[in-house]
Amino acid sequence: MENINYLSVLKDSFTLIILVFCSVLSFTVAFERWWFFRKARHRKVDDFLAHISGMLKDGKMDKALEYTAKIDSPVSRLFNYALSHAEMAKHDLEELLATKRQEEKLNLERFLGVLGTMGNIAPFIGLFGTVIGIIKAFRDLALSGVGGPTVVARGIAEALVATAAGLAVAIPAVIIYNYFTRRVKVVMSELEIFSSRLLITMGSK
Repeated sequence: MENINYLSVLKDSFTLIILVFCSVLSFTVAFERWWFFRKARHRKVDDFLAHISGMLKDGKMDKALEYTAKIDSPVSRLFNYALSHAEMAKHDLEELLATKRQEEKLNLERFLGVLGTMGNIAPFIGLFGTVIGIIKAFRDLALSGVGGPTVVARGIAEALVATAAGLAVAIPAVIIYNYFTRRVKVVMSELEIFSSRLLITMGSK
């Protein structure tokens, strides 16, 4: 049996081309989210809160606002937002911070739906390619009128490659999606914890 030219199979199978596009899209989104979370990570939040508390105790509200504005992280943006509305009553400020946390959550979850979608649909695209490959194999067999592995090899190869490609796209997409979903939950928990501590530190009415 002659060797299978997988590049030729890729060119002849539109489902494989779709899966290649899905793979590129998934890894592009994964890299973008990794870079976003890398910048959003705020280490030593307790030290950050202690530093802000010290400024507030010294009456340096402007310095605290300037300090939080310099740092690009969800926690820092939340603190800056709270300090910008420090004159509000505690209950109103709590509700306002809740909306800010939801805004940050939307930023954290941006594009994650793409990864979830790729993880769900890639196996079905691969299955569709498998069916098409089997159909081609039987068509080639019918046209040749002669049995043998060489006749159906191309169609079977396309079918199996499509199945493997679908899984190869879906599995990393699901793993990466679950990883970033977990990161979102961690960051949101941190925002809730430290927004409550900040309110106590500010001594809102």
